[in-house]
Amino acid sequence: MKAGIVGASGYSGLELIRILLQHPHIKIDTIVSPSNTEMRVEEVFPHLKDLVIEEFDSLQCEELANKVDVVFFATPAGVSSESIPTLLKLGVPCIDLSGDFRLKGEGTYEEWYKHTSPPKEVLNKAVYGLPEFYREDISTAALIANPGCYPTATLLGILPVLKRKWGNPATLIIDGKSGLSGAGRKISQTTHYSEVNENISAYKLGKHQHIPEIEQILSDQIDMDSRVTFSTHLIPLTRGMMCSMYIDLTESKTTSDIIELYRSYYDDHPFIRIMPEGKWPTPKGVSGSNYCDIGFSVDPRTNRLTVISVIDNLMKGAAGQAVQNMNLHFGLPEKAGLELTPVFP
Repeated sequence: MKAGIVGASGYSGLELIRILLQHPHIKIDTIVSPSNTEMRVEEVFPHLKDLVIEEFDSLQCEELANKVDVVFFATPAGVSSESIPTLLKLGVPCIDLSGDFRLKGEGTYEEWYKHTSPPKEVLNKAVYGLPEFYREDISTAALIANPGCYPTATLLGILPVLKRKWGNPATLIIDGKSGLSGAGRKISQTTHYSEVNENISAYKLGKHQHIPEIEQILSDQIDMDSRVTFSTHLIPLTRGMMCSMYIDLTESKTTSDIIELYRSYYDDHPFIRIMPEGKWPTPKGVSGSNYCDIGFSVDPRTNRLTVISVIDNLMKGAAGQAVQNMNLHFGLPEKAGLELTPVFP
């Protein structure tokens, strides 16, 4: 099959290229960018050769649809919603890595992303692309809204204990830390080397666009309205993300009980790795891979559970998960193209 990538000059687009170049069932046919004139990929990324980024606008959708079987959008907010409705009418499945089709609430997207919401009839077709919880829906969806990086790490880390009703959702606190690639390639003072090196900074407290996404999926999965305390921090890593979550247990449980629950829940999900008792994951342990590593600690003094969840924000948090969703949609082996061992050191 043939794939098209829209938005290939950013980090997520780069990861899509890296994965799909060695995918056993997919060939990259077209790489296009809304923001660049035609250029060779090595002009942007010197380690890649013999690929061309073509200029793209929404008027070229029909031409793109005639050449490919699936289109990935690795574009900034507000871009994919201009072209995806046309591609869907032309019968081409789309996987959107931006936030354009994640939020379903009336006015929620406009409030948090400051862009006009996609047409409601198209938005309603979108399926949230978290395979561990929406696998069956993904397999039949023409439009897959790839989750954000923070929501991926958070939801994979906290949902099993909430679905079992062992945790009190009203007490959930999420402390997120992300490497610099999560901010994209755009240059700014906050991502300047001199500002970030040997430093850590909080940002978008109470205002991060991933807050309504986390709350929406929590509410859907546990069937009750959810509100979370969510703090985000920038740390001096190129890639990698850690979410530390704290929640009061509704009954007395041990760390061993929690580990047993999670191992059972994720038994059929190949990219979730549960840490043994007394061991906690690190971003380096998943770097360059599609894995999510999760560790636990129950404090018997407070009856409070701590969950540590780590992902590579560009892989399981973006491009890797997008390819995983593509595999599920087309009935391919879920791990196809994604059996990548983490890079260490």
